[in-house]
Amino acid sequence: MEQHTPKGLLRRRTRLLFLLGLLLLPGLLQAGTIRFIVQPIQDRATTLEHYRPLADYLSRATGEQVKLEAAINFLTYWQGIRKGKYDLVLDAAHFTDYRMEKLGYLPLAKVPGTVSYSLVTHPDTLIFEPEELIGKKVATPGAPSLGSLRLQALFPNPIRQPQIIEVPNAAEALRRVENGEVTAAIVPTPLLAAHPDLNVVLTTDPAPHVTFSASPRLDPAVREKLRKALLALGTTKEGKRVLQAINFPGIEPADPKRYQGYEKLLSQTWGY
Repeated sequence: MEQHTPKGLLRRRTRLLFLLGLLLLPGLLQAGTIRFIVQPIQDRATTLEHYRPLADYLSRATGEQVKLEAAINFLTYWQGIRKGKYDLVLDAAHFTDYRMEKLGYLPLAKVPGTVSYSLVTHPDTLIFEPEELIGKKVATPGAPSLGSLRLQALFPNPIRQPQIIEVPNAAEALRRVENGEVTAAIVPTPLLAAHPDLNVVLTTDPAPHVTFSASPRLDPAVREKLRKALLALGTTKEGKRVLQAINFPGIEPADPKRYQGYEKLLSQTWGY
């Protein structure tokens, strides 16, 4: 019989090792690289430069390998996050809520407070109401960035809209305003600190500031290490240097209830 022969014993041991391998496979996957991505408000090169210190800090603080990635624009970003490609994500409230509702992601921590978007023009272009921009060129990062969705909400009538010029990121939108290539742009309000001369036409209602959320694929212990490392950023010299590099005032806990309803902003977006 098979169990009493050397070959039979070898086959039994091989099957046992195979079954043990299947049981251990989830743990092996959890021990792999953590793919970390940031929404493309800035161009890809700038995003990688600014956020690499954060990825390096998280690797050291957690003992996990955190790999920073960046998308070239919001369309490719949207395609990636819809598929749940990333293990750790930093982005706006509507994306955070979408992943919570559709993919089971968990918010870990956020930048304190809220963030709004502002519709701005060149200092020499005195426009006071959004309706004055109908038919004129307005730059925005492409759909489904929060800026593009806020702009669409300002002009719900399809025959009374500005000429929307999609650009890769908010920095490019501001550059085109300053160069006179477009009449206006809609960008995150915090970016205006570096452009104080621009004329602000309108500022939208605030939403929860950008948030770190983690994939349900990550082991709970790994998620907890990431959460603790993020919340500790403001407590050490190294952490404060990282915050300065990404121009964040600090990090605070994220309450899942604060994001409820924001994913509905994506309801008219392809792939929703």
